[in-house]
Parts: sequence; structure tokens; C-alpha cells
Amino acid sequence: MISDPIKLAAAGLGRGFMLTLPSLLADPHVRLTACAAPRAASRQAFLDAFGGRAHESVEALAADPEVEAVYIATPHQMHREHAEILAAGGKHLLVDKPLAITMADASAIVDTVEAAGVQLVAGPSHSFDQPVVRARALIDERDLGRPAMLHAFNYTDFLYRPRRPEELSTEQGGGVVFSQAVHQIDMVRLLMGGEALSVYAATGAWDPARPTEGAYSAIVHFDGGRFATLVYSGYAHYDSDVLQGEIGELGAPKDMAKYGAARRALAAVASPEEEAALKSGRTFGAVDPAPKAPYPEHFGPVVVSCPRADLRLTPTGVEIWGDERREFVETPAAPSPRTEVLRGLYDAIRRGAPPPQTARWGRASLEICHAILDSARTGEPVPLKRQS
Repeated sequence: MISDPIKLAAAGLGRGFMLTLPSLLADPHVRLTACAAPRAASRQAFLDAFGGRAHESVEALAADPEVEAVYIATPHQMHREHAEILAAGGKHLLVDKPLAITMADASAIVDTVEAAGVQLVAGPSHSFDQPVVRARALIDERDLGRPAMLHAFNYTDFLYRPRRPEELSTEQGGGVVFSQAVHQIDMVRLLMGGEALSVYAATGAWDPARPTEGAYSAIVHFDGGRFATLVYSGYAHYDSDVLQGEIGELGAPKDMAKYGAARRALAAVASPEEEAALKSGRTFGAVDPAPKAPYPEHFGPVVVSCPRADLRLTPTGVEIWGDERREFVETPAAPSPRTEVLRGLYDAIRRGAPPPQTARWGRASLEICHAILDSARTGEPVPLKRQS
């Protein structure tokens, strides 16, 4: 039992907070003590559920002496401002992906937390998923050799879930590259090891009513001729969870009979304002948190090729396809779905041992996001300069 959980606050009580809330409720490494949210109804819902303190501004949260760390779950474009305010107040940070939208903002966050002497964990992202963490350990434990090739792909309905207008604008951090590619990039970087060297990519923006990238394909080159391919589509057609035992991204069994539900719900929306209101209906205080999922979270099929085995990551464990035999290593769901990221935050603050996903890590992953967009625009490979 953890005797000294981190006194954690949340900046933002929207969809990002809701996705992490089941873990915040179940994990012994943290205890929710405060929040900051602009809507009075959300603040009151927080007080009703958790007690503590509810602030109207991030500035007030930064001045709260009872808060040790803050989960920044505000929109992407606000991350730099909020990180700077909170770090100046001496708060450690858990910053939802991506770290920022622009590289300049990401570098400002790196400089801010390093100057303030506070810890920052970039996440949650799917690089913290239990099958990913276990696969990384197995590569080393079984002496399988340095990963030489990785293939990750995911087909979802991301682009047709309720969105605010800025979430459909690439310049404001919208589209699948900033919100979804960063998951795959984090997984790839953790599993492959070493620094990425360059990116060659193409993107797809195929629906004028959703005028941002809804798909991409990228090849990321590493040293020694090693490489990874990343493919993603959020166009709500093929669903790659059929290859994952019909287990959804958040670890719950998926009712495939509900195919097309996202597009049908969106078809009933008459204006951007109605769509934004529909998204607000999924925030804290409007709906209950999801029940605990029976399986770990995942981000689509992943296959890692090493010199002495291929590893396939699944929602229930890791398949090892070795030279002469196959093996399955189970990864049971933890009591807290995102226990790895919250344990990482705890270890960073209490023991000074941050996980790989620091502010510099978050900046490096963001650089690859930008490289995907730049390569798609120019048709040329993009060299990487800010990897860690």
C-alpha cells in the first residue's frame, strides 16, 4: 500500500480527464485533491465527487499549497501557458499528449520545467500500456536482439467523434497527427530504442466537411538501417479492433454490432455549435466515469521484428514467435488501467526517477508529428534534429 500518494490536481475536466479518471480513482499512487475548470457546473461536480478545492483559474491552482502535481488535461494549444504557470508555482506536471502544438512551445516547456526543477511526465500515451512495457522488457530479458523493424497500424472512427471547431484545424492541433500519431510514435520510440533519424510520410484529408488530416502513413528510420512503419485511419470505416479480439482501445469488449454509430450520431448534428455541445456532454459531471475495463489498453496491432524473434502485441499479452517455437506471455489488466504512467509520476516525484517520457521525450515525439506533416507536404524525407 502506498502511504504517501501524490496530491494531484486536474487542470481541465474535459474528455481527456474523463479517459484517465478511472485510473485516478483506482490507483494508490495519486489522490485527487483539487481542480481548475472554467465551468461552474464542472467545478461543483468535482467538489461533490471528491471534495478538496475547485479553482476557476490555473493561476489559483498554481498557488494552492495542498497540490503537489497537476495533470494538464486542457486543450493542446493551452499546454505551454499552463505548464509555465504551474511550474512557476513549483508544481510537478503530468501533461496530456501531445506536449504542445508547436516546437517552439514544446521547447519553452522543456526550458521552463528544467529551470524550475520540477518533474514532467508526458502522457498518458499508449507507450505506457502494459503489453508495450512488457514487450520492451522481454526484448531485453530474452536477449532477442535490437529491434530491426516495427509495424503499427490502427483504423478507428476518431475523426467522426464529436469535435470542437479547433479540433478540425491542423494549425490549432486538430486532426489525427497531433492527437493520434503521437501514441504510435511514443510506442515506436520506446520499443525500437535509440534516436529516430528521419521520417518519410503521406497524409490523407478526404472529407471536406472534416478539413484536417484523417489518415497518415509514415516510415521512421533509425540508426543501423532499422525502421518502423506507422499507419492510421480515423475515417470510421474499417475497424482494426477486429484483429485485437474485438477489444477496444480502452480495454473493454467492443460491440461490433454498433458499427457506424459515430457517423450516424454526427449526421444528426446541424451545426458546429451543436457538435461542440455534444462533446461537452461527454465531460466530467455530464456522464459517469467508465467502469474498470477487463483488459489493458492498446492502440491497434503492433509487430516488432528482432533478430531472434517477432513479437506481436495484443490486448491480453505478447506473442513471441521465436526461431523454433511460439510462446504467449500474458499481461493481465492492472487494478488501475493507467498504472504505469501514474507509477512513473510517483517515482519521478518521490524517488527522482522519471520514466523515459519526460519533457524532452515529449518534444522529440512532437518533432516526428511535424515531420509527418512536413514530409507529406513536400514529398521529401525530413531529417530529425531534436530527438532524445
